[in-house]
Order: sequence, then structure tokens, then C-alpha cells
Amino acid sequence: MSSVLSIATSGMLAASRRVEVSASNVANELTTGPPPTATGPAAAGHPPAYVPLRVDQVAVAGGGTATTIQAVSPNSVPLYQPNLPFADSNGMVAAPNVDPANEVAQQLIANYSFAMNARVVRADEEMTKTLLDAAV
Repeated sequence: MSSVLSIATSGMLAASRRVEVSASNVANELTTGPPPTATGPAAAGHPPAYVPLRVDQVAVAGGGTATTIQAVSPNSVPLYQPNLPFADSNGMVAAPNVDPANEVAQQLIANYSFAMNARVVRADEEMTKTLLDAAV
């Protein structure tokens, strides 16, 4: 595999991972849970709020990119929902710290990144085909 192709492929994989993580964050944006400070049987019987994730992307020596997935910090924000059974005495629950505008931006960046890396793969394929046709 050529270095250009491996670099473009790593970019496509990074873009795919960025979309996966963002989609998970959006899908679980409303998954609340007991606040971290809540105690008692009501809080103990419910799962915690969804922990949103983020993708960190870094350059790799020799070309390409690598990604790591980390939890967003802080991973929850207080939300007033006194009607939920796991709300604390003040009516607060923990809601995932998901910013919908940021998630849209992450998905757009990933979309463009994937498309541009796909164009590089196509260009590499066309150049290789031209080279092989010229050799015949």
C-alpha cells in the first residue's frame, strides 16, 4: 500500500470514528441519571447518566492520523427534573454534558474529512492505473 493511500485511509477511519462518537452522544443526549452526590434507595436503583465521549485526533510519525476516545469532562450537568424518581432533594438530576451545536460541527467536519480523503484514494487509484497502462 502506498504511503499516500495509507494516510488517506487513516483519515477516513478517523472521520468514521468521529461520526460514530458524535452519533452516540446525540442519541443519548437525554439519558439522565441520579446526580453524582445523590444517595439513598431511589438513586441506587437507577443507572448513571450517559457519559458523553470525544475523539482526540493526532498526527502519526511518518504520516497519517490516529484517534483516541475519551470521556468529556465534566461528563454531566445538573438539570431540574423533580418529577423523576432519582432526583435529589432539590429536584436535580445529572444530564449528559452534550452540546448539540458542537455535535453538528463534529459531524460536518467528519463528513468533509471523509470525502476529501476518499478523493485522495480515488486520485491514487487513477494515477496507479495510468502508470500501469503506460507500462503496457
